[in-house]
Amino acid sequence: MALSKKPVNGMRDILPAEMELRDYVTGVIKDTYRSFGFTPIETPCMENIANLSNKQGGENEKLIFKVLKRGEKLNLETATAEADVVDFGMRYDLTVPLSRYYANNSNNLPMPFKALQIGSVWRADRPQRGRYRQFTQCDIDIIGEPGNLAEIELITATTTCIGRLGFEDFEIHINDRRILKAMAAYSGFAEREFDNIFIILDKMDKIGADGVAAELAADGYAQESIGKYLARFALLADKRDVKEGVSALAEALGIAVSAKGNLESANKATSADSAVSASSEASAETVADARSEEYLSANATSEKTVIITNTSISGASVDASPAAAESVSSLAELRAAIDAVKSLVEIATAVEAAKGAKFSLVFDPTLVRGMSYYTGTIFEIVMPGLGAACGGGGRYDGMVGKFTGKDVPACGFSIGFERLILLLAESGYQIPERPKRTAYLVDKKCTADKLADVMRQAKEARESGQQVLVVRMNKNKKFQKEQLAAEGYEEFVEFFA
Repeated sequence: MALSKKPVNGMRDILPAEMELRDYVTGVIKDTYRSFGFTPIETPCMENIANLSNKQGGENEKLIFKVLKRGEKLNLETATAEADVVDFGMRYDLTVPLSRYYANNSNNLPMPFKALQIGSVWRADRPQRGRYRQFTQCDIDIIGEPGNLAEIELITATTTCIGRLGFEDFEIHINDRRILKAMAAYSGFAEREFDNIFIILDKMDKIGADGVAAELAADGYAQESIGKYLARFALLADKRDVKEGVSALAEALGIAVSAKGNLESANKATSADSAVSASSEASAETVADARSEEYLSANATSEKTVIITNTSISGASVDASPAAAESVSSLAELRAAIDAVKSLVEIATAVEAAKGAKFSLVFDPTLVRGMSYYTGTIFEIVMPGLGAACGGGGRYDGMVGKFTGKDVPACGFSIGFERLILLLAESGYQIPERPKRTAYLVDKKCTADKLADVMRQAKEARESGQQVLVVRMNKNKKFQKEQLAAEGYEEFVEFFA
């Protein structure tokens, strides 16, 4: 029986023309990121299975290619659980390996550390257009920078890179996990349910608001919470501009918390609420301050009302009932959301000032990103006509700490390399400034001295910057030249005996 000549399902052979394009794109990516101060690194393709299965990778943890133990360690007769037969896994992204890498090598690395990593990752996913089970990721990460300078640098570097490849009018969608949590808490969902709620919300662009509502209801969540939750998103649906969107968001999340644990909408409020609502020109920062200080302080009519200020959460004694505890948690989420609002405005302002490509920064309150390890800002690349994200990333301040016991701020951005290649290939993209290609066709009857002379000429031509292919002349020279021309060879030189 003959061996199978096809690659396994979900993986593929890459032909020379595409490989040349991939090499060129990789070069542009490396050159661009190096100009922003990122340093290339490399991590192993396999990690300990416990590192990959730490409940931080979201749905990707269900897609791990797991590696069986080897030799004496593998005993199928006594195995009773997966851990008895599996010890390694193929990496499903580059973030978990980077976190381990930094934890292991931090004493030899600068702070902050700007890492550039390009490599293959593996996911047992359903293959589709632009998605494979083995694919290349291109990541840049900044570890050790707690402020939003990291997000600004990552977005600016990534958009500059994509612009240099000829893409225009793409979008960077941006949101913040702290905002997602505040909206869920405001709607009455328990914190322990957030991850499941976000997984369902992440399907909004595919199944719509009705679909999201149906799935939330099917999982047993209260209709009142579902309605309140989706109503917030409906209010923000047309607020694509970051500053406009986060201003509206700050208004939507203006709440007071009583000692009884009741969440009161700011729409029931007083003059502070009216003043903010009337000021459509107010900046997001002004709105956030008004919500956190003016409104919530003005409405602290009870000694047991918890008051949120610009810098801290403070309050009188609060009844330690489950409802009261939940309200304090909700208030903490609001404080974090206010910080997120201010940060998004700063990011948008700085990115706009440093634009190196034609793109739009879009506020997307439904953006989730599937990984549970994200803790703050999240972003995604959206290309016109692709119908799917073409890369993304965000802040993951808790990941390194899972290896060291001490959290280290970290933020990263990954380019969807395979989808970029697909778009470039389908558009007929031509690599600019490619060296001249010449093919030397050598007659089979050429003597050794003649062949040596051909090789000397080829050496000189290469030294002058040409790409020279030396091959034996086929009997059907016309067909041979047509094939070579299809590969990009422009000139043919024939050598006879």
